[in-house]
Parts: sequence; C-alpha cells; structure tokens
Amino acid sequence: MSLDLLEDLKRRRRAVILAHNYQLPEVQDLADFVGDSLEMAFRAVDLDADVIVVSGVRFMAEIVAAINPDRIVLHPEPNSRCPLADSVNAGLISDFRSRFKGVPVVVYVNSPIEVKAVADYFVTSSSILRLISKLNVENVIFGPDKNLADYISEKLNVNVIQLSPESHCPIYEYLLDEYYVLEALKHHPNAKLLVHPQVSKNVRRLAHFVGSDNGIVRAIGDLEGEEFLIGAEEGLAYRAGKLYGGKRIFPVNCRAVCIEMKKITPRNIINCLENLKFRVTLDREIISKAREVIFSSLELLE
Repeated sequence: MSLDLLEDLKRRRRAVILAHNYQLPEVQDLADFVGDSLEMAFRAVDLDADVIVVSGVRFMAEIVAAINPDRIVLHPEPNSRCPLADSVNAGLISDFRSRFKGVPVVVYVNSPIEVKAVADYFVTSSSILRLISKLNVENVIFGPDKNLADYISEKLNVNVIQLSPESHCPIYEYLLDEYYVLEALKHHPNAKLLVHPQVSKNVRRLAHFVGSDNGIVRAIGDLEGEEFLIGAEEGLAYRAGKLYGGKRIFPVNCRAVCIEMKKITPRNIINCLENLKFRVTLDREIISKAREVIFSSLELLE
C-alpha cells in the first residue's frame, strides 16, 4: 500500500480517517484519530473535512453519520458488522414497551441506529452507571448485552429487564473468560488487570480496574506499576502500548480478536476513497430521532 497515494486521496477528497481502538495496527497507524465509537462521531464534528472514513463496524459508521449529517460518511467494508448490535431491533423495543408500560428503555451504543431512534436513552460503557442512576427508577429495560445488564444490577439498586437475555459479545464472553484471565495472571503475576465491563462478573471481580476503553487507557497512566493486562479486544493493547511506551502492556488473550473489526484494511480504505463508495445513508426521520435520544442522554449527564 502506498501512503503517498492515501495522502493524495485525502487531500483531493478533503477526507479524514477515523479508526476504532480495535482496528488492525496498520489501520490505527494511518488514521487521523483513534478512539471509541461515540468519541469518533464527535471528534469528526471538529475536523475540517468533507469526507469521513469510518474504520469500525456498521453501528459506529451510523453514529458518525447521524452526528455529522451534512458530511459524506464512508464505511470501507459494509460487511463489517457487530453481532451484538444486530441482536436487537426496533420491533423488539416496541414489544417490550407494550409489556412493561412506563419503564424507560436504555440501549447500549452497540445497537443499530433505528434502535437508538426508538429508545428513551442511550449509553456507552463509560456513561451507563451514571445515566441509569440519574433516572431514579426501580426498573429499567436495557439491552443488548447480558454482562452489562448484570453489571448494572451489581452496581445499582435497580431491576434490569433485559431486552435480549442471551445477547453478548463473543470476544468478552468466550475469549476473555475466567480461564484465560487466570492463565494470563499466572504468566504476569505482578501485572495490574484492567477489564471492560462487558466481561463476566467472575472476571470483573479479579480486576484492579473495570471501565470503558478510554477508562482503561487512562487508568494505565494513573495506576502504579509497569505491567498491565488488558481484558478487552486485543487491539486496545496496541493503542495503549503506543501511548505508554515505557510500560509493559499485554492483552489478556492475544486471540481475543474481533474478526468483524479486522475486515477493514488499508487497501479497502484506499478503495472507498478512490471511488467514494460505500456511503452510509440513513433515513432523515431516523437520524432526527436518534440524535434527539443521543443528545438528551448526554445532557442528562452534565
């Protein structure tokens, strides 16, 4: 791949490249910004560009498009999707509203844009506990991640009605389970363990820190010690390693790879810019409703 070609395309298209923390190292290295899904969407607002390339799965490209409706948003690999996000739909929300009247519906960022549009509130892993605690309710409908639902129940005095009780991220459920964590701790007995709340309760209880991707990255700088184990998709360890070159940072399991994320490569980024294809187009009414939910949720946190 020619970096000169990529830079020329970016100049001609007035384009920027956003990459999620879990992207391939070579994609992170060429991106103008690396971060989490919501962070990418709002970072794009401040960038002087006509075209935004989103290196992430489909729901992330949708959020960027919803927050930046007047830009051309490209998703280099349209088949890069999130199975957790795809486990819920707007019809499921409607069904739960009819069964549990008056109970607020809170959806996780890993959900399609049409689901966000019909929810009451929207959360990320960093805002989930703060927002739900501010609702001051006894019951809440939440989805789609079962481990996050358990995390809410563990931390807050609220009854969580799960939209999809079996829904989970395969990476956190299987490749970051207790067995792999204990094996990693055997090899790195002096390491601090930092995990994402989408892991199981047994793993969260072993951790020195539980938090979002960005929370984990910040904690590496705040916690004492020189060795850290990251219980998240392995790409986050690469990003953290670049930010903290003097520390020893390892993924709990190097096989904890999101195949969907890794479908995006430098080659298909160049391809989408050359041809301006794979544009993310969303229904205007859905954009309007989703934006209202996203911004009202963020205002509640202020």
